[in-house]
Amino acid sequence: MHSDNPDELKEKRICIECVGDPYLKALIERARDEATCAYCEQTGATIEIGELADLVHAAFESHYVRTASEPSSFEYAMMSDRESTYDWEREGEPVTYAIMNAADIPEEAAEDIQKILEDENSSFDDAMTGEETPYYSDSHYQEKPASGADWQLNWDRFEYSLRTEARFFSREAENLLASVFAGIDSLQTATGSTVIVDAGPSTHYSHLYRARVFQSDEKLAAALKNLDLELGSPPEALAMAGRMNARGISVFYGATDPQTALAEIRPPVGSRVVVGRFDIVRHVRLLDLAALGDIGVDGSIFDPEYVTQLERAAFLRTLGQLITRPVMPDDEALDYLVTQAVADFLATNSPHPVDGIIYHSVQTKGEARNAVLFHKAACVERFDRPFGTEVESSLGRWDEDGWEIEYEVIESTPAPDAKEPEDPLDAMVFQLSKGLDALDKDGRDATLRLDRDTIRVHFVEAVTFKTSDQGVKHFRWEKTDSSPI
Repeated sequence: MHSDNPDELKEKRICIECVGDPYLKALIERARDEATCAYCEQTGATIEIGELADLVHAAFESHYVRTASEPSSFEYAMMSDRESTYDWEREGEPVTYAIMNAADIPEEAAEDIQKILEDENSSFDDAMTGEETPYYSDSHYQEKPASGADWQLNWDRFEYSLRTEARFFSREAENLLASVFAGIDSLQTATGSTVIVDAGPSTHYSHLYRARVFQSDEKLAAALKNLDLELGSPPEALAMAGRMNARGISVFYGATDPQTALAEIRPPVGSRVVVGRFDIVRHVRLLDLAALGDIGVDGSIFDPEYVTQLERAAFLRTLGQLITRPVMPDDEALDYLVTQAVADFLATNSPHPVDGIIYHSVQTKGEARNAVLFHKAACVERFDRPFGTEVESSLGRWDEDGWEIEYEVIESTPAPDAKEPEDPLDAMVFQLSKGLDALDKDGRDATLRLDRDTIRVHFVEAVTFKTSDQGVKHFRWEKTDSSPI
């Protein structure tokens, strides 16, 4: 059929073999409308070009934009500059080739679709004014980037609601988080890596460093006796609110290197900071917020759901920054509500719960990462000490040259033939200590083990800052009678 009549072109049929886009091929396969293809003259499953043109139009409305047909005023000025070598060229590709490449169809079929769409999207008035119409044969199109604006608006509403309306049992917040994190197990970056990473033995994240600041020798000496407790995640009664936990919920904050762990607690000059490495003794799953910034989405522009996936991906690429942005101390109480809600959802309500989150440090630059292990994965294994062990600590000793700093922990264990305590209560404690050291009091499996050989005490001598600065301009002008007040 050779015709330029749009109505006749619509009746032409194209077969499944002449269409390369997987979504369109599946659509044709499901219809199983057997006919002769107008482009390869083979018989098989086909679709009318008119129907395919409707699909192309819907896809272009969502994913393409028609580029400017004339240079902008700035570009005209560049072209007029005798010293400039600027040569304007229209962006995008001609509409026929844009259609051909998008659907992966023969050029002849793309030309037919262009003629159909030009006829359907122009009028007599357009022809009289000489304005370029959509799908005009000389028009150019290019793909437009997906916008996460709608998702961002919903997120802003979520933040506002948590701060001012419903802090607990918010169905709206739960629904938003469910849609944002739907299918996180299957999300992948542009390079094919997943956003859920494994941590633990034989993985890239096999350990974390944790630091604690002390401002008195007495408290430091007491803590050195039981660093498995004092340096590990705090007991619930002492757990203060943090970026990823509400007050009273004990989690484990750590870093991938000791300097980042030290920087994150912002110790004052003159204080001492204990830093130790905790080995992750069992496999856990962490959401990598940095990986969200590089997620990719595979799909077809002809799939109506694809635009939603692209918009969600565009929002997710910014989510890591939203969650880890620096928070001023005066704003922590309110700003942490959002990140705490996210952490609670990922730990308990998500269809694919994770054990923690790993993210870039806001206190240091480079590849350093922070991690938070949620309550269920924050249990630290107790030191293996026989029942009745007495523990002492020392911060140093006097010698002929004066006070010498030397941190020591001395354990005095019972004799090997020590008998089990006669008191029933002491006997019960003795039995429990022999077999339950790997379990927390609430039954959680131990996830972390402090490596005592890595413990270091840092004396904070000075604090440095890396800043950017900008001058302040000053102006003075003389008011006149006509000057505004």
